[in-house]
Parts: sequence; C-alpha cells; structure tokens
Amino acid sequence: MILMSPPCQPFTRIGLQGDVSDPRTKSFIYILDILPRQVVPMKQQFLQTPQQMRGAVSAEFTSSNRLERLPKYILLENVKGFETSSARNEFVQTLEACGFKYQEFLLSPTCLGIPNSRLRYFLIAKLHSEPFSFQASDQILTYFPDQESNNSVKYKVPLGLEKDNSSTLAEEENLVPNSGFDCGERQCSPKEAFLFKLETMEEMKRKQNQDNDFSMQVLKDFLEGDSEKMSQYYLPPKSLLRYAFLLDIVKPTCRRSTCFTKGYGHYVEGTGSVLQTAEDVQLESVFKFIETLSEEEKLKKLSTLKLRYFTPREIANLHGFPPEFGFPDKITVKQRYRLLGNSLNVHIVAKLISLLIR
Repeated sequence: MILMSPPCQPFTRIGLQGDVSDPRTKSFIYILDILPRQVVPMKQQFLQTPQQMRGAVSAEFTSSNRLERLPKYILLENVKGFETSSARNEFVQTLEACGFKYQEFLLSPTCLGIPNSRLRYFLIAKLHSEPFSFQASDQILTYFPDQESNNSVKYKVPLGLEKDNSSTLAEEENLVPNSGFDCGERQCSPKEAFLFKLETMEEMKRKQNQDNDFSMQVLKDFLEGDSEKMSQYYLPPKSLLRYAFLLDIVKPTCRRSTCFTKGYGHYVEGTGSVLQTAEDVQLESVFKFIETLSEEEKLKKLSTLKLRYFTPREIANLHGFPPEFGFPDKITVKQRYRLLGNSLNVHIVAKLISLLIR
C-alpha cells in the first residue's frame, strides 16, 4: 500500500499554482515513475496505433528503478485544486497504465458529523484484480459511497475524546470551506448590507443553518476542560482591536468551525475559528455601533466575549487523533499549530482505507 500526501503549495488557490513545474512536485513525480507499467497483451497491441505502441514500450522500459511489483492499494490526499492540476492528470494516466481502477473524492469532516470544515481532495486506487466494494464513478464524489448523494446521511464520531469532556454535513457552499469572512474574498453586492461585524444576512443565515444541523456534533464535545493553562490562549488586546471584525467566532454549543491552518495562533485572519467562552454574551450587542467607540471602550466590550484560540489538543480532537496522542514537551505551541495545520482528519482517512481493503 502507498499512502501519500504530496506538498500542497503547487496547487493551492492562493499560491503561484506552479503545478508540475514547481520543484516541490518532484517527489510525487518520482513515485509515479517507479510504478511498473503493465505489459500490453498481444491481442490489445493489434488494436493500438503505432504511436500508442511506442509509448507503451517506452513506458515499460525507460526506468530501471521501478518497483518489482505494484502495490495493491494507493491513497492520495491533497488540497482542493489538485483535481484540476496537470499533476492529477499525470497521476490518473499512470494509474490506468498500471492497471488500477480509482475513485476521486472531495471530502470534509462535516460529512461525518464533525463540526469542522476541512475540504480536501482524495483518491483511492486498487488493482483491477481487486474490485471495489462499491460502484466506482468517473465523477468526483463529495460523499462516501454508503451515504446518500445529497449528504443527508452523516456518521457520528465516538465521544469521550477527553476525560474532562462534558458532553454534526454543514453547508459548504460550492465545496469551499467557509473562511468566516467571505466578503474578504468577494465583493458584496448592495443587497448584502453588513448587519454587524462585517456579516451579511446571507452569511448569518448560513451559520444559523449550520448550528441548527443536529446531525452534527457540538464543539464542546471536543473541548478541553477549563484550567489555568487556558490563559495563554486568550486573544491579546492588540489582536482584539485590530482583527475583531474579521474573526470567525463560535461558541461551545455551535456545530461548525472553519479550517485550522498552520498559521493558527500566529496569524488571525482566515486561519481558523476562535472560541467565545462567555456563552451568555450576544455578539450583536458587542459589535453593533462599536465603531463609534473609543479604543478603550471597544476593548472593554470585546473583552466581555472572552475569546480564545482552540488549543492544539482541541484541534487534534477535531482531527480525530486519539486521547493518547500527544506532542513531546519540547515542541512549542506554535510548532504544534503548524503540524496540526498540515495534518489530515483521521476519521476521513480511516474510512477511505476501509473502502480500499474491504
């Protein structure tokens, strides 16, 4: 089995999108090169054009470093955007030449009832001699084969991730994880007047619909208990004043959170949701007319929300890491956020592997 997650920078929407010309794709291309191609049966050779036959011979014998035999299973993960890349095209062409059948997905943990948007591209492949347990499609699936195509079926993740815990598919428009600040990425039309905190009526309704989706788990199922160490995660006054209008703020009772990136805890805008621990305070009462206040008065109002970052352990919980998972003490909080921001959701990958070997 080959499990791979090639560097995503060549394919991200906000990057240069260098694709196969980006040097960081070399390791991925190397994996494709060492997969042994199947010898074309004699009967099929007569059905091929001379150009196709030359290509088959070239593909069969150009590499002396190829694996002696093909792996039975392959799983690849990358960012949304990989599905339209040249690297993806080369990948599926190689899979076909090697005799694999495959299925592509765009999946987020929300399809399993986990309240965190983290849309990622996945591909699973197995040799033709090992049939899939489901009917493969040439379309990219946005749900698991045993779920309904409208994503109305979701799966609960077992609770008890933390001993101190007290106690699930949200809307992801156009399959793009919500950023918490949509107007930063698009121009808001005149009909989309800001209500408060730079949020439109459309944005408010979308978030309300997510929080009313009772097939999703609530965030408090993934949170650590209160302790003295939580003080280090509260947003500093400077960040509150500068970025308050850009924050995606959620409460423990919410059933949504935005994608946590490797810049979480260091950068504020677009890196992940922050937690409002003062649950009885209404956001509208804090943000309405706040722009008319002095900095001191603004800070006083914003401080009533008691906003903090999710801890690394809480993000690990949302990613599906088991309770016994932990970082070495020498790994700083910043480094933990970076590692988790580059991580995968364990439950998504586990379900895909089970589809592969079933």
